[in-house]
Amino acid sequence: MNKTELIDKIAAGAGLTKVDAKKALDATVAAIKDALVAGDKIQLVGFGTFAVSEKPAREGINPATKQKIKIAAKKVAKFKAGAELAEAVNK
Repeated sequence: MNKTELIDKIAAGAGLTKVDAKKALDATVAAIKDALVAGDKIQLVGFGTFAVSEKPAREGINPATKQKIKIAAKKVAKFKAGAELAEAVNK
């Protein structure tokens, strides 16, 4: 499912116009992004949790040249499915 299809589903499910559904989706995504950038965790009970995790710096190997390279530390966004979502997916 792509963004357009998701907007269509939201519009049909909530009785909104596609324009309003797009605004709602864009606002939701922006709010989640802003919270993650600020280092907050977003918990949607029954759906899941969005959080930021830090990956430490490490040493890797360039597969083309076999030389050792340094991989910088970075932050990554993670999502952990809630119990209800996990159960629904596994039916």
